[in-house]
Amino acid sequence: MEGLAAAAFCFSLVGVVALVRTEKLIRELKSKGILDQDYQEE
Repeated sequence: MEGLAAAAFCFSLVGVVALVRTEKLIRELKSKGILDQDYQEE
């Protein structure tokens, strides 16, 4: 059961890292004018 908890923690950590990288990419694309400034995720 502890292994399952450790696996869940690892997957959640990967999810948080992916979210941060996505937000950084969106910010970068907006600053370069590739993505509209009023872009909203759906």
